[in-house]
Amino acid sequence: MAVVIRLGKTGRKGENKYSLIVKEKRSRRDGRPIEVLGWLEKTAHGSKKEINKERYDYWVSCGAKPTSAVINLLKE
Repeated sequence: MAVVIRLGKTGRKGENKYSLIVKEKRSRRDGRPIEVLGWLEKTAHGSKKEINKERYDYWVSCGAKPTSAVINLLKE
């Protein structure tokens, strides 16, 4: 089972809200995640985010691969 850390879309149409989630690679974007690690909200005035770094490090140590969008998010 290949596990990845990626963004899952939440919220209404036109709202840019995402959850940082751990999922199996072949599952769909909006399916049930293994674990939710945090959230990100982009607005016209900036962005807000909250990420559980300890759980992120745990999943990476277990072999989960973060996507390029997640890597760029953590660099900010």
